[in-house]
Amino acid sequence: MTMLWVCLAGGFGAVARFLLESRINSRFSAPVPLGNLVINVVGSLLLGLITAAALNHLGFSQNLKEPLGTGFCGGFTTFSTASVETARAACGCRKRVGALHCMGMAIAGVLAAILGLALGSRV
Repeated sequence: MTMLWVCLAGGFGAVARFLLESRINSRFSAPVPLGNLVINVVGSLLLGLITAAALNHLGFSQNLKEPLGTGFCGGFTTFSTASVETARAACGCRKRVGALHCMGMAIAGVLAAILGLALGSRV
């Protein structure tokens, strides 16, 4: 049954990513793929919160960890799209943009996960 919930949550995460990323990219023009950056940073924060809440048993059922963490966050975030966006920029005339996107996402993602773990431990 857990596998079914993970699949359903992953689908919801993918739809949420599509809608939010499309909205961000249509409203803001940035040298880096801003929608992808925001999605992956927010997903890292959410996964940190979910993980901390599950590890600390803070009113958070272990049965929710896999569907929300692996399913929703896995469907919501996307390493492959981030990699392709970085490679497209780096292979073109925008090597600095590619490097900025890659490093910015890695640093911001880890910091967001740390923040999520810290906040989730205090709830």
